[in-house]
Amino acid sequence: MTAASPPAKAPLPTLDDFPLKAFDTIRFGDTDQQGHVNNAVFSSYLETGRSQMLIGPGHRAAPEGLSFVIARLVLDYRAEITWPGTVDIGTRISRLGRSSVDITQGLFQDGACVATADTVLVLFDPLSRRSAELPPESRDFLSRYM
Repeated sequence: MTAASPPAKAPLPTLDDFPLKAFDTIRFGDTDQQGHVNNAVFSSYLETGRSQMLIGPGHRAAPEGLSFVIARLVLDYRAEITWPGTVDIGTRISRLGRSSVDITQGLFQDGACVATADTVLVLFDPLSRRSAELPPESRDFLSRYM
């Protein structure tokens, strides 16, 4: 019996693969006892990229009174991030659903991909405590990042 070959791995993205680019400063306090950025901080860097897309000067992707909440986050660590320096954050929309938005992101240090993430955000109505349908204005705004 012959063992099957493992599936080929997709190449890691580059920062140029993302329409929205942001960055964050790596703080000494982000590091752990191993001297690299703690795994929990990776999510904070991803939030920086998402926030710049969803809420920024002069724009807001969610209609007034509604907000986006994370329904799912899959984060793959590819390499360590070290202090000092900056981390570049690439963000793109990979799918627009009825009430959800799928986001793909990459984290980069010195041009190398150090993490990839897929996040599902749901438009949330805090009064009904349920999801809300994405209005046309939100769809139009978010589609520019596909």
